[in-house]
Amino acid sequence: MANRVPAPASALVPASARTPARPSGRRPFRSAVAAAALGALIGPAAWAQAPAPEAGTGPASPWGLGLGVAYDRQPYRDFDDKAQALPLLVYENRWVSIFGPRIDLKLPSAGPVSFRLRAAYSGDGYEDDDSPYLRGMDKRKSSFWLGGAATWRNEIANVSAEWLGDASGHSKGQRFKLQAERRFQAGAFDLTPRLAAQWVDSKYVDYYYGVRSSEVRLGRSVYEGDATVNVEAGLRIGYGITPKQSVFLDVSTTRLGSGIKDSPLVDRSSTSGVRIGYFYRF
Repeated sequence: MANRVPAPASALVPASARTPARPSGRRPFRSAVAAAALGALIGPAAWAQAPAPEAGTGPASPWGLGLGVAYDRQPYRDFDDKAQALPLLVYENRWVSIFGPRIDLKLPSAGPVSFRLRAAYSGDGYEDDDSPYLRGMDKRKSSFWLGGAATWRNEIANVSAEWLGDASGHSKGQRFKLQAERRFQAGAFDLTPRLAAQWVDSKYVDYYYGVRSSEVRLGRSVYEGDATVNVEAGLRIGYGITPKQSVFLDVSTTRLGSGIKDSPLVDRSSTSGVRIGYFYRF
């Protein structure tokens, strides 16, 4: 989920991969959304963690498949969080990059800075039966997001920026994310710590965390969301089993901004997530 908080092995590994939802398990559609969301988070990491093919084995395929398990603790009150096994899909070529529900059109680079046009599907939102406390709330829908991204690769860390707007018009919101990460290699292992800050505007917060006058209940007062900033810290660990196979572990924690944690729908100031999985690059 975008706000609930929301990757070089060799020249054969896509450059974008080197920088680098809330599954309830109760509805097939929502399971598919969660699968796509995990693909967006894990795909680039798993690709980067896969060691380069040995010399003489030929070029790497742009395709990759895998299976992951994700658990994300949501900020909503009494939310029924569940872990779920999810498929992963990655495709990368010279012009296009696909990681789960995210599609990038590659633009010309300027030295160490690369640019992309980005389209993404985000599994935000909820239905009123996702939690007893959400009963009587109107459904909040997931959205398609459009915008751009840039990544600056340097010797200290890879720094990326992303701006997206809600193209579906559900929240009519915008969000901006700034992230820094550094990849360390130790034999077949690699570790990538990251730190990110994501700004979301008042329309986004109001749609997903606000309470309308028609939704007021005892203990649930009207709430109009304000723009806020969430701060995330995470660590991704990868291990290359063979030149084409790898496993990964990704853990993260996100401190919610006041615009979200002050909502009567929310009962915690931070969220956390754990993702593990296996990845095969053809």
